[in-house]
Amino acid sequence: MNLPKDPAILVSYLNTQLRDFYTSLEDFCKANDCDSQEILTKLASIGYYYDESQNRFR
Repeated sequence: MNLPKDPAILVSYLNTQLRDFYTSLEDFCKANDCDSQEILTKLASIGYYYDESQNRFR
């Protein structure tokens, strides 16, 4: 899957996907064949971290 390259767009896209379709980041990554660590690193670079209890990036 081609995820958005821009981190600001990526966080918006992921939060929408997580809210509407997936119960966790791991579920999203498994379904879309992507690397959760790569996503976490990219979003941490702009100050966003995955909140597992809320299933979203904050």
